[in-house]
Amino acid sequence: MTRLAALADIHGNMPALQAVIDDMAPFNVDQVVVAGDSVNWGPFSRRVLETVSARRWPLIRGNNELYALDYHTARAPAHWSSFTMPAYLHEQLGDRWVKAAASLPDSLQLRFRDAPPIRVFHGIPDNPWVAMYPSTSTARISEWLSGVADGFVIAAHSHVAMERRVAGWHIFNPGSVGVPLDGVHSASYMILDGSERGWELAAHRRVEFDLAPLFAEFERQGFLARCGVTGHLVLEEHRHARLRVAPYIAWKQRMYPEHGDSFELLDEFLALPDLRPYLPTDYIGLTADLYRD
Repeated sequence: MTRLAALADIHGNMPALQAVIDDMAPFNVDQVVVAGDSVNWGPFSRRVLETVSARRWPLIRGNNELYALDYHTARAPAHWSSFTMPAYLHEQLGDRWVKAAASLPDSLQLRFRDAPPIRVFHGIPDNPWVAMYPSTSTARISEWLSGVADGFVIAAHSHVAMERRVAGWHIFNPGSVGVPLDGVHSASYMILDGSERGWELAAHRRVEFDLAPLFAEFERQGFLARCGVTGHLVLEEHRHARLRVAPYIAWKQRMYPEHGDSFELLDEFLALPDLRPYLPTDYIGLTADLYRD
Protein backbone atom coordinates (compact mmCIF):
# COMPACT_ATOMS: atom_id res chain seq x y z
CA MET A 1 0.00 0.00 0.00
CA THR A 2 1.11 3.58 -0.74
CA ARG A 3 -0.10 6.36 1.52
CA LEU A 4 -0.38 9.73 -0.22
CA ALA A 5 -1.13 13.13 1.32
CA ALA A 6 -2.93 15.48 -1.07
CA LEU A 7 -2.54 19.20 -0.39
CA ALA A 8 -3.72 22.17 -2.44
CA ASP A 9 -4.38 25.90 -2.30
CA ILE A 10 -1.77 26.70 0.34
CA HIS A 11 -1.80 30.29 -0.91
CA GLY A 12 1.28 31.57 0.86
CA ASN A 13 -0.04 30.64 4.31
CA MET A 14 2.98 29.24 6.14
CA PRO A 15 1.32 28.86 9.56
CA ALA A 16 -1.38 26.68 7.97
CA LEU A 17 1.19 24.62 6.04
CA GLN A 18 3.29 24.07 9.16
CA ALA A 19 0.19 22.91 11.05
CA VAL A 20 -0.49 20.39 8.27
CA ILE A 21 3.13 19.18 8.29
CA ASP A 22 2.88 18.60 12.05
CA ASP A 23 -0.49 16.88 11.71
CA MET A 24 0.78 14.49 9.00
CA ALA A 25 3.63 13.13 11.13
CA PRO A 26 1.73 10.26 12.83
CA PHE A 27 0.21 9.03 9.56
CA ASN A 28 3.42 7.62 8.04
CA VAL A 29 2.78 9.21 4.67
CA ASP A 30 4.90 7.85 1.82
CA GLN A 31 4.53 10.87 -0.47
CA VAL A 32 2.95 14.31 -0.53
CA VAL A 33 1.63 16.01 -3.65
CA VAL A 34 0.58 19.67 -3.93
CA ALA A 35 -2.16 20.39 -6.48
CA GLY A 36 -1.40 24.01 -7.27
CA ASP A 37 -1.93 27.52 -5.89
CA SER A 38 0.92 27.30 -3.41
CA VAL A 39 1.33 31.08 -3.66
CA ASN A 40 -0.58 34.38 -3.43
CA TRP A 41 -3.33 35.52 -1.04
CA GLY A 42 -0.94 34.97 1.89
CA PRO A 43 2.29 36.77 2.85
CA PHE A 44 4.62 33.73 2.89
CA SER A 45 4.61 32.65 -0.76
CA ARG A 46 8.40 32.32 -1.00
CA ARG A 47 8.66 30.40 2.26
CA VAL A 48 5.96 28.00 1.15
CA LEU A 49 7.82 27.25 -2.09
CA GLU A 50 11.09 26.91 -0.19
CA THR A 51 9.47 24.44 2.21
CA VAL A 52 7.81 22.35 -0.49
CA SER A 53 11.03 22.32 -2.53
CA ALA A 54 13.19 21.33 0.45
CA ARG A 55 10.88 18.39 1.15
CA ARG A 56 10.94 17.35 -2.51
CA TRP A 57 7.18 17.21 -2.76
CA PRO A 58 5.92 17.13 -6.35
CA LEU A 59 3.76 20.15 -7.13
CA ILE A 60 2.00 21.71 -10.06
CA ARG A 61 1.01 25.20 -11.10
CA GLY A 62 -2.42 26.60 -10.35
CA ASN A 63 -3.98 29.81 -11.59
CA ASN A 64 -2.26 31.88 -8.90
CA GLU A 65 1.19 30.87 -10.12
CA LEU A 66 0.13 32.32 -13.48
CA TYR A 67 -0.34 35.73 -11.88
CA ALA A 68 3.40 35.76 -11.14
CA LEU A 69 4.35 34.38 -14.54
CA ASP A 70 2.07 36.26 -16.93
CA TYR A 71 1.49 39.66 -15.30
CA HIS A 72 2.95 42.46 -17.44
CA THR A 73 3.53 40.09 -20.35
CA ALA A 74 1.68 39.72 -23.64
CA ARG A 75 -0.07 36.67 -22.15
CA ALA A 76 -1.90 38.69 -19.49
CA PRO A 77 -5.57 39.50 -20.14
CA ALA A 78 -6.31 43.21 -20.44
CA HIS A 79 -8.35 43.35 -17.23
CA TRP A 80 -5.30 42.30 -15.18
CA SER A 81 -3.91 45.80 -15.67
CA SER A 82 -5.94 47.04 -12.70
CA PHE A 83 -4.94 44.16 -10.40
CA THR A 84 -2.81 45.02 -7.36
CA MET A 85 -1.90 41.52 -6.16
CA PRO A 86 0.34 40.21 -8.99
CA ALA A 87 3.04 42.86 -8.51
CA TYR A 88 3.02 42.15 -4.78
CA LEU A 89 3.32 38.41 -5.46
CA HIS A 90 6.19 38.91 -7.90
CA GLU A 91 8.05 40.96 -5.30
CA GLN A 92 7.43 38.30 -2.66
CA LEU A 93 8.83 35.52 -4.80
CA GLY A 94 11.81 37.27 -6.37
CA ASP A 95 13.37 36.19 -9.65
CA ARG A 96 14.58 32.81 -8.39
CA TRP A 97 11.16 31.52 -7.37
CA VAL A 98 9.35 33.11 -10.29
CA LYS A 99 11.67 31.15 -12.57
CA ALA A 100 11.11 28.02 -10.49
CA ALA A 101 7.35 28.44 -10.91
CA ALA A 102 7.87 28.88 -14.66
CA SER A 103 9.26 25.34 -14.78
CA LEU A 104 6.43 23.65 -12.90
CA PRO A 105 4.11 21.26 -14.75
CA ASP A 106 0.41 22.00 -15.12
CA SER A 107 -0.51 18.40 -14.31
CA LEU A 108 1.08 15.19 -13.04
CA GLN A 109 0.44 11.49 -13.32
CA LEU A 110 1.59 9.63 -10.21
CA ARG A 111 2.52 6.02 -10.97
CA PHE A 112 3.23 4.02 -7.83
CA ARG A 113 4.03 0.34 -8.32
CA ASP A 114 1.29 -0.93 -6.02
CA ALA A 115 -1.61 1.30 -7.10
CA PRO A 116 -3.26 2.55 -10.29
CA PRO A 117 -2.03 5.82 -11.80
CA ILE A 118 -3.65 8.91 -10.35
CA ARG A 119 -3.86 12.20 -12.27
CA VAL A 120 -3.30 15.56 -10.57
CA PHE A 121 -4.38 18.93 -11.95
CA HIS A 122 -5.51 22.16 -10.34
CA GLY A 123 -8.98 22.88 -11.75
CA ILE A 124 -9.97 20.79 -14.75
CA PRO A 125 -7.65 19.42 -17.47
CA ASP A 126 -5.88 22.27 -19.29
CA ASN A 127 -7.76 24.94 -17.33
CA PRO A 128 -6.74 25.92 -13.77
CA TRP A 129 -9.46 28.62 -13.60
CA VAL A 130 -12.44 26.23 -13.52
CA ALA A 131 -13.30 23.87 -10.67
CA MET A 132 -15.43 20.78 -10.13
CA TYR A 133 -17.93 21.17 -7.27
CA PRO A 134 -20.38 18.86 -5.53
CA SER A 135 -23.10 20.68 -7.49
CA THR A 136 -21.42 20.30 -10.90
CA SER A 137 -23.46 18.04 -13.16
CA THR A 138 -22.29 14.54 -14.01
CA ALA A 139 -22.53 15.42 -17.69
CA ARG A 140 -20.28 18.46 -17.32
CA ILE A 141 -17.64 16.61 -15.31
CA SER A 142 -17.72 13.72 -17.78
CA GLU A 143 -17.14 16.19 -20.59
CA TRP A 144 -14.24 17.82 -18.78
CA LEU A 145 -12.59 14.49 -17.93
CA SER A 146 -13.25 12.81 -21.26
CA GLY A 147 -9.57 12.93 -22.20
CA VAL A 148 -8.36 11.56 -18.85
CA ALA A 149 -7.69 7.84 -19.13
CA ASP A 150 -6.81 7.42 -15.45
CA GLY A 151 -9.71 6.50 -13.21
CA PHE A 152 -8.45 8.43 -10.18
CA VAL A 153 -8.09 12.21 -10.04
CA ILE A 154 -6.88 14.82 -7.57
CA ALA A 155 -8.17 18.31 -8.32
CA ALA A 156 -8.46 21.56 -6.40
CA HIS A 157 -9.19 25.28 -7.00
CA SER A 158 -12.65 25.38 -5.36
CA HIS A 159 -11.32 25.45 -1.76
CA VAL A 160 -14.15 22.99 -1.06
CA ALA A 161 -13.21 19.45 -0.05
CA MET A 162 -14.94 16.79 -2.11
CA GLU A 163 -14.86 13.07 -2.75
CA ARG A 164 -17.03 12.14 -5.70
CA ARG A 165 -17.47 9.26 -8.13
CA VAL A 166 -18.55 10.31 -11.60
CA ALA A 167 -18.87 7.73 -14.39
CA GLY A 168 -15.47 6.00 -14.45
CA TRP A 169 -13.62 8.53 -12.27
CA HIS A 170 -13.03 8.74 -8.55
CA ILE A 171 -12.31 12.41 -7.77
CA PHE A 172 -10.62 13.79 -4.66
CA ASN A 173 -10.43 17.49 -3.81
CA PRO A 174 -8.50 18.02 -0.55
CA GLY A 175 -9.88 21.52 0.06
CA SER A 176 -7.62 24.45 0.90
CA VAL A 177 -4.69 24.41 3.29
CA GLY A 178 -4.31 28.17 3.45
CA VAL A 179 -7.62 29.85 2.59
CA PRO A 180 -10.62 27.80 3.78
CA LEU A 181 -13.88 29.24 2.46
CA ASP A 182 -16.48 27.28 4.44
CA GLY A 183 -16.43 29.44 7.56
CA VAL A 184 -14.10 27.07 9.44
CA HIS A 185 -10.65 28.37 10.36
CA SER A 186 -8.76 25.14 9.77
CA ALA A 187 -6.44 23.82 7.09
CA SER A 188 -7.98 21.10 4.93
CA TYR A 189 -6.11 18.19 3.33
CA MET A 190 -6.61 14.50 2.52
CA ILE A 191 -4.74 11.27 3.06
CA LEU A 192 -5.30 8.63 0.37
CA ASP A 193 -4.38 4.95 0.49
CA GLY A 194 -3.50 3.26 -2.79
CA SER A 195 -3.40 -0.45 -3.55
CA GLU A 196 -4.12 -2.74 -6.46
CA ARG A 197 -7.84 -2.17 -5.68
CA GLY A 198 -7.48 1.57 -6.31
CA TRP A 199 -7.27 4.76 -4.24
CA GLU A 200 -9.46 5.32 -1.19
CA LEU A 201 -9.89 8.22 1.21
CA ALA A 202 -8.16 7.26 4.45
CA ALA A 203 -8.75 10.60 6.18
CA HIS A 204 -9.98 14.10 5.48
CA ARG A 205 -8.14 16.24 8.00
CA ARG A 206 -9.06 19.70 9.31
CA VAL A 207 -6.22 21.25 11.29
CA GLU A 208 -6.43 24.44 13.34
CA PHE A 209 -3.69 27.02 12.84
CA ASP A 210 -2.77 30.37 14.36
CA LEU A 211 -3.87 33.37 12.30
CA ALA A 212 -1.81 35.86 14.34
CA PRO A 213 1.52 35.32 12.50
CA LEU A 214 -0.30 35.68 9.19
CA PHE A 215 -1.77 39.08 10.04
CA ALA A 216 1.49 40.22 11.65
CA GLU A 217 3.39 39.47 8.44
CA PHE A 218 0.77 41.23 6.33
CA GLU A 219 1.23 44.30 8.52
CA ARG A 220 5.02 44.10 8.42
CA GLN A 221 4.95 44.00 4.62
CA GLY A 222 2.56 46.96 4.31
CA PHE A 223 0.12 44.72 2.47
CA LEU A 224 -2.93 46.97 2.73
CA ALA A 225 -1.05 50.00 1.43
CA ARG A 226 0.31 47.91 -1.45
CA CYS A 227 -2.89 46.14 -2.49
CA GLY A 228 -5.65 48.59 -1.60
CA VAL A 229 -9.28 47.45 -1.78
CA THR A 230 -8.33 43.93 -2.92
CA GLY A 231 -5.92 43.67 0.00
CA HIS A 232 -8.72 44.51 2.44
CA LEU A 233 -10.96 41.87 0.87
CA VAL A 234 -8.19 39.28 1.05
CA LEU A 235 -7.76 39.99 4.76
CA GLU A 236 -11.52 39.59 5.17
CA GLU A 237 -11.32 36.16 3.54
CA HIS A 238 -8.59 35.11 5.95
CA ARG A 239 -10.44 36.63 8.90
CA HIS A 240 -13.81 35.00 8.19
CA ALA A 241 -12.88 31.95 6.05
CA ARG A 242 -15.52 33.04 3.53
CA LEU A 243 -15.52 34.39 0.00
CA ARG A 244 -15.20 38.16 -0.26
CA VAL A 245 -13.29 39.04 -3.45
CA ALA A 246 -15.61 37.26 -5.92
CA PRO A 247 -18.89 38.56 -4.44
CA TYR A 248 -17.44 42.10 -4.24
CA ILE A 249 -16.59 41.98 -7.95
CA ALA A 250 -20.07 40.66 -8.80
CA TRP A 251 -21.75 43.29 -6.60
CA LYS A 252 -19.72 46.15 -8.05
CA GLN A 253 -20.38 45.05 -11.62
CA ARG A 254 -24.10 44.95 -10.92
CA MET A 255 -24.41 48.12 -8.84
CA TYR A 256 -21.56 50.36 -10.04
CA PRO A 257 -20.38 49.05 -13.42
CA GLU A 258 -18.72 52.33 -14.38
CA HIS A 259 -16.86 52.87 -11.10
CA GLY A 260 -13.36 51.83 -10.19
CA ASP A 261 -12.50 50.45 -6.78
CA SER A 262 -12.77 52.81 -3.82
CA PHE A 263 -12.86 52.47 -0.07
CA GLU A 264 -16.33 54.05 -0.07
CA LEU A 265 -17.59 51.19 -2.24
CA LEU A 266 -15.70 48.70 -0.09
CA ASP A 267 -17.44 49.98 3.07
CA GLU A 268 -20.83 49.80 1.36
CA PHE A 269 -20.17 46.22 0.24
CA LEU A 270 -18.95 45.05 3.65
CA ALA A 271 -22.09 46.50 5.25
CA LEU A 272 -24.39 44.32 3.12
CA PRO A 273 -26.49 42.01 5.32
CA ASP A 274 -26.71 39.26 2.71
CA LEU A 275 -24.04 38.36 0.15
CA ARG A 276 -25.88 35.39 -1.34
CA PRO A 277 -27.11 37.27 -4.45
CA TYR A 278 -23.48 37.88 -5.40
CA LEU A 279 -21.99 34.47 -4.71
CA PRO A 280 -20.78 32.21 -7.51
CA THR A 281 -23.58 29.73 -8.16
CA ASP A 282 -21.65 26.66 -7.02
CA TYR A 283 -21.10 28.13 -3.54
CA ILE A 284 -24.71 29.06 -2.82
CA GLY A 285 -25.89 25.60 -1.82
CA LEU A 286 -22.68 24.77 0.01
CA THR A 287 -22.30 27.66 2.41
CA ALA A 288 -25.30 29.93 1.89
CA ASP A 289 -25.99 30.56 5.58
CA LEU A 290 -22.44 31.81 6.08
CA TYR A 291 -23.13 34.83 3.91
CA ARG A 292 -26.21 36.14 5.70
CA ASP A 293 -26.05 38.06 8.95
